[in-house]
Amino acid sequence: MSLSQSIAYAKELDKNDPLSLFKNEFYVNPNSIYMDGNSLGLLSKKAEKTLLDSLEDWKTHGIDGWTEGKHPWFYMAEIIGEMTAPLIGATPQETITTGSITTNLHQLLATFYKPGKKSKILADSLTFPSDIYAIKSQLELHGLSPESHLIQIGSEDGRTIREQDIIEGMDEDVAIILLPSVLYRSGQLLDIEALTQAAHKRDIIIGFDLAHSIGAVPHNLHNWGVDFAVWCTYKYLNSGPGGVGGLFVHEKHLGKRPGLAGWFSSNKDVQFEMSHDLDHAHTAGAYQIGTPHIFSMAPLVGSLELFKEAGIGPVRTKSLSLTRYLMGLIELKLSTFGFSIANPKSDEHRGGHVCLQHPEAARICKALKANGVIPDYRSPNVIRLAPIALYSSFEDVWNVVHVLHGIMENKSYEHYSNERNVIA
Repeated sequence: MSLSQSIAYAKELDKNDPLSLFKNEFYVNPNSIYMDGNSLGLLSKKAEKTLLDSLEDWKTHGIDGWTEGKHPWFYMAEIIGEMTAPLIGATPQETITTGSITTNLHQLLATFYKPGKKSKILADSLTFPSDIYAIKSQLELHGLSPESHLIQIGSEDGRTIREQDIIEGMDEDVAIILLPSVLYRSGQLLDIEALTQAAHKRDIIIGFDLAHSIGAVPHNLHNWGVDFAVWCTYKYLNSGPGGVGGLFVHEKHLGKRPGLAGWFSSNKDVQFEMSHDLDHAHTAGAYQIGTPHIFSMAPLVGSLELFKEAGIGPVRTKSLSLTRYLMGLIELKLSTFGFSIANPKSDEHRGGHVCLQHPEAARICKALKANGVIPDYRSPNVIRLAPIALYSSFEDVWNVVHVLHGIMENKSYEHYSNERNVIA
């Protein structure tokens, strides 16, 4: 057994980990190892507290909770946006917490997609389906056919997308581009800065879906010049199931009228004048639509306090170390069992999770769950494992591979159905 294969080595890594104490801030089941934080993050004690604070504000203040209490509701979206800004390299005015990821995407496509001489939308072939649903809907609302006006860049290996292929697809007919920052299956991290520069050289608006990078990867959206971005908060940001999403609009576009106007699009200074002519905000707040969902937002206040304490730089450093260690153990202990690592192995091209491919992925995931490891399955053959910097340890990673080795060596996965249902 090599040093890196020993449990003692993993414990030594944990001993020297500056973020190790953050695990105590989360409700971690002592009888299982959670490797699904890239799908739904765990509850932290701070997030629980700030949710309870808002319930207490409701109980104590009633309607006055909008302007009184520990976390007044009227400005909560802006306050959380300001807390989020350092994670994405934005100014406070450029980001707001609102809606869901797909609602926000519809809002920003409706705002920025104005087909004329340029009328096509460029995306990739491996992105999450809901992004494509939104794009097709927006095209159809303009009376355009997705078959002729949606360009999807293909993949050579079925796992990753070449940035050069995306750039070559930026022709004179493309009006807007929407791409994921990290591909949800393979975990490939795209070069946001280079793609943004290439788009702007061709006078194309470009936006990114940050669902699988925010809270795991630092961004510098303002300085990179990204036009817009959307994200969810229930993965690496640990806001809870269905937690409110967020959006970014670069300051050069602030003041642009929202494509989908609503009550909370208003300039807050005049919102209660009740005019039927919208005087919209000149911050990212203009791209809100409905009244904020307070109890879905409140956990973010506590969760983001943890990110402020930890820092996104150290979070990324540990995340890379955890996934690097996981890949190394997989290659050392599981190489004879038919697994292939499908994510990019280089740090600069890898997001926050490891993507394993295996023909028996569905059965293996069920066996892992039965043995106390919570993975994430994606049909037809993908096992996603996400060690999370704030609550996963190197010992957890070692134990996951140890359990997986036992399952494969004993062929215990054969006892489970190969039905390819989603294992949440």
